[in-house]
Amino acid sequence: MIAGRAVAGEVEPLGRVGLGLVAVLVAVTIGLGGCAVLLSDGSQASTADGGSVAGSTGSSAAGSAAVPSGWELLDEQAAATCAGLPWAVLAAIGRIESDSGRSAAPGVASGANAAGAEGPMQFEPATFVAFATVGPDGEVPPSPYDPVDAVYTAAKLLCADGGGTPGGLAGAVLDYDHSPAYVNSVLVLATALEEDPRLGAVPAGALQFAAAQIGVPYRWGGTGTGGFDCSGLVQAAYRAAGVALPRVAQNQYEAGPRLADGASVRPGDLVFFGGSVDGIDHVGIYVGAGEMVDAPHTGADVRVEGASWPDLIGATRPG
Repeated sequence: MIAGRAVAGEVEPLGRVGLGLVAVLVAVTIGLGGCAVLLSDGSQASTADGGSVAGSTGSSAAGSAAVPSGWELLDEQAAATCAGLPWAVLAAIGRIESDSGRSAAPGVASGANAAGAEGPMQFEPATFVAFATVGPDGEVPPSPYDPVDAVYTAAKLLCADGGGTPGGLAGAVLDYDHSPAYVNSVLVLATALEEDPRLGAVPAGALQFAAAQIGVPYRWGGTGTGGFDCSGLVQAAYRAAGVALPRVAQNQYEAGPRLADGASVRPGDLVFFGGSVDGIDHVGIYVGAGEMVDAPHTGADVRVEGASWPDLIGATRPG
């Protein structure tokens, strides 16, 4: 939610500002241990299914799209009003703030939440007034509860804060919410949506949870209290998305379902590493653009890093 305007200070949200939003997607096929998976082919899937923008108040079901097709189109049109602003950033913010308008929480369709934020993009009233924009067929005067006005106003706000440039994007998202964890979640989800617009609600939920842990220390055997190890992060992320997984990486790999040789890895898939299919010793959650979020090793923090390790064994698709 928006807690006001800009705040002082800096944020280093991912080590790579914007991740795949400013990266060139390169096809990387790695074949080891009898498995070959395509980490990224640089293409986008077709638009997600999921219904219209207006009048959607329920929360997304486990099998639904992370962002409905109507919202995706709206995000694309609004982003076009700000040269350089990625549509997927608007989509990720809408997903986090109100499940793309599907949330029935207070303040989404009417009223305000406990912090005073209003509408599907969760504006404080003064901020909305300052940037209020009537989108195509939006309400006149503009309303924070109208999805079109809300998304177009969010695009104007992000653009004013530098969101149309790669160097200003993270800061613009930080101005939107003031939380580094929020910035990480938005940028990771945006990278995933950019690569797979059909991204489902389950992998989106897992990625959102994992991204919010960026900067949390690695802890051997950790499942959240004081830190995570690699499989503890994966288990907690998918638990947050409603999917139960085994505790250790080897068992998570065996739980599957495994991707067939030559299959393209999608955002939210689990990528496994080790000496063999019976010697799995690391796991990460694929983000897109050839990168994963993982808890790498003692002395490091949860982070986003390249997934093209030489000991890649295979991938699974939980959910």
